[in-house]
Amino acid sequence: MRIGAVEAGGTKFVCGVGNEEGVIEDRISFPTGMPETTLPQVIEYFKDKQVEAIGIGSFGPLGVDKNSPNYGHVTTTPKPGWNGYDFLGAMKAAYDVPFGWDTDVNAAAYGEAIWGAAKGMNSCVYYTVGTGIGVGVYSQGRLVHGLVHPEGGHVLTRRHPNDSYVGFCPYHNDCLEGMAAGPAIEKRWQIKGSDIPKDHAAWEMEAFYLAQSISNTLLVISPEKIVLGGGVMKQEQLFPLIRAEVRKNLNGYVSAKELLDGLDDYIVAPGLGDNAGLAGSLALGLAALRNQEV
Repeated sequence: MRIGAVEAGGTKFVCGVGNEEGVIEDRISFPTGMPETTLPQVIEYFKDKQVEAIGIGSFGPLGVDKNSPNYGHVTTTPKPGWNGYDFLGAMKAAYDVPFGWDTDVNAAAYGEAIWGAAKGMNSCVYYTVGTGIGVGVYSQGRLVHGLVHPEGGHVLTRRHPNDSYVGFCPYHNDCLEGMAAGPAIEKRWQIKGSDIPKDHAAWEMEAFYLAQSISNTLLVISPEKIVLGGGVMKQEQLFPLIRAEVRKNLNGYVSAKELLDGLDDYIVAPGLGDNAGLAGSLALGLAALRNQEV
């Protein structure tokens, strides 16, 4: 089988081709520009690939209700040119194959559940912490949708007592994304995150915000695994800091050995590494080809 995959991020697009085992056989990436310049590059990439289906995991918010007129559209994004854009419709006009469609973080969560850190499990939650923050939810063997789809990057946060930064989210200021995404780190400390020393107070503050959300997710959804990906999580010193904050937040309340004794194996990096999003999009395409609901 040859399955196409599109990981459409707010900063860059990654397109690839893989097989039913999740092996990525070819890939290309390019910056995310306006739709009229970006989509032609996607369409051109697949022209000679002879794919049987294509899965798309896209930045959002998205229309994911198949019965809604905005299904397949990017909806209220602040990204110029993409608000209301019929992304899936443009792809279907170019290729007459089955399409899988979901958020980029739901795709990553699905990839981790099928082939990655949560393989064989019935549930997991995937966080991507980078230019923005997104949360994908896989629960009871299905990706979670409801009125729309999970928007965990915009949950409200309790402020760190030493933090006076207002937050950068244009909708909410000090939501999780506004306080803990890559741009928030840079604007708060006036230095790129990659240049901040590993023992700097910035990382304890970052862990404080991320652990709040993770603790709430744990209490509401009770996933079997939490996976943390994205550029900010390349700062590996964050993992023990986050685990310590989560342990403090829970305070022994949830009686599960994974939380009491096994947080090192419960809050983890992606098993698929940087391929989580693309492999997840591949899995969406494979499910569409097999006419499986995900």
